[in-house]
Amino acid sequence: MTISENPTIALIGPGAIGTTVAAALHEAGRTPAIFGRSAHERLELRFDGGHIVVPGPVRTNPADVKATFDLVFVAVKSTQVDAAASWLSALCGNRTVVCVLQNGVEQETLFAPYVPGSAVLPSVVWFPAQREHDASVWLRAKARITLPDTPGSSIVQTALRGTRCSVDVVADFKSVAWRKLLQNAVAGLMVLAGRRAGMYSRADIAGLALAYLQECLEVARAEGATLGDEVPQEIVDAFQGYPADLGTSILADRQADRPLEWDCRNGVVQRRGRLHGIPTPISDLVVPLLAAASDGPG
Repeated sequence: MTISENPTIALIGPGAIGTTVAAALHEAGRTPAIFGRSAHERLELRFDGGHIVVPGPVRTNPADVKATFDLVFVAVKSTQVDAAASWLSALCGNRTVVCVLQNGVEQETLFAPYVPGSAVLPSVVWFPAQREHDASVWLRAKARITLPDTPGSSIVQTALRGTRCSVDVVADFKSVAWRKLLQNAVAGLMVLAGRRAGMYSRADIAGLALAYLQECLEVARAEGATLGDEVPQEIVDAFQGYPADLGTSILADRQADRPLEWDCRNGVVQRRGRLHGIPTPISDLVVPLLAAASDGPG
């Protein structure tokens, strides 16, 4: 794959993650074309010590797209992929790399039918960013993404080189992706409690979280991830070290009565566990409750 030093870049989904990446690119002089459901004249990223304003507009009509792009970042949630299909068709060509900034370990399978001529590049996003009431985005830690060691990763490295969003490329991407999946899965407990990260300071919640993570770890290992016995405790320790008011995207969606990413974050553990004949008693309780909270009825 020949990588241009100045690839054309588009971004679908200027939510919290998408705004962070767009701001990093804009700050470095590589402003992407931005596409989404809602028109905005600008995007704003706030962080400790400053802010970045990304000029718009956010384009809302796929029919207005006249050319495909070298690199398309997709920052929509798994519940929004169908709605983004028209954008993917308009923006992607045979040489496009589609970098999916999304939760889960099934990104390639999920997106391949929508972009049959493009390379789908999964990623792991490691930074907390949340949308504020004024529509700005608050970046609460340094931005970092992890990519697999594949040819498509080079164009993302080129695009984000020297920006405030760092890029790691790893050979064992499966293990990294499943470790993040474990973190996302246990964050689903926030939805059921209606509480933020401070709840993990409770001994009973910490114990439940640890047991759930050990269940998830067994499934991850069956899927080929290389993760040590220490990982569940490390994740619980990390949650206990977060600011008590730190939320997660799935909790924000529940509070706003939006569909939840329950399947890609939690259902996948139950599904893959059954495939491998692994009992998942905690998933068997958590998953239906999250699904009902998302989809109803009632």
